[in-house]
Amino acid sequence: MRTLLTAALILAAAPAFADSHAKDEHAAKPKAGPQSGTRLKAEIWVDNWFEMYVNGEKAMQDSVPITTERSFNSETAIIETQFPVTIAIKAKDFKENDTGLEYIGTDRQQMGDGGMIAQFRDARTGEVIGVTNRDMHCLVVQHAPVEASCADESDPQAGEGACDFEETTVDGDWTAPDFDDSAWPAAIEHQYSDVSPKDGYDDIDWDDSARFVWGQSLKQDNTLLCRMTLDG
Repeated sequence: MRTLLTAALILAAAPAFADSHAKDEHAAKPKAGPQSGTRLKAEIWVDNWFEMYVNGEKAMQDSVPITTERSFNSETAIIETQFPVTIAIKAKDFKENDTGLEYIGTDRQQMGDGGMIAQFRDARTGEVIGVTNRDMHCLVVQHAPVEASCADESDPQAGEGACDFEETTVDGDWTAPDFDDSAWPAAIEHQYSDVSPKDGYDDIDWDDSARFVWGQSLKQDNTLLCRMTLDG
């Protein structure tokens, strides 16, 4: 696990995104194109790092590198797009290697723990259009270690014994609107108290319907691909 400050995002081509502290009316006007028409306010918090795609185009990325000590932070952006909107998020918890551990070789050696929460609003009206919850699909693509006892080993080796790991590959463009995620499992909702620490979480006024999601294990599920559709 790792945390820092909310940082600015720069407005880019479609879909575009804006400085997390910029007021909506001051955001740069988007270029005309097939993605124009809707101003979406995206607010997201991930332990530790994420990148997000909107209708197959990269729209946001965590501004704090995952290798930063305690890199917990929220991000906000204004995105120009059109409905229906396909949101695709790669979320990662920090791990030093494929053992899934952090602080390896120190008295702090441990499994990290992840977590994600996001909400999407109409940037003009403030109306909540979508939130993270069990209705979205999340596929765990890196799970480690396979046994928690790996964290107690004096010389943990990725791929050996309790420190083995599981990886899943995905065929095709998983960020594309027409990608078939029907076989992916539903996201697992987690209690507020189970996700900790949450530095940066309070920088956003979360809607009551938004839920923390992850895989089944906050500690052993290290990289997830998640998808949801906003219909407006």
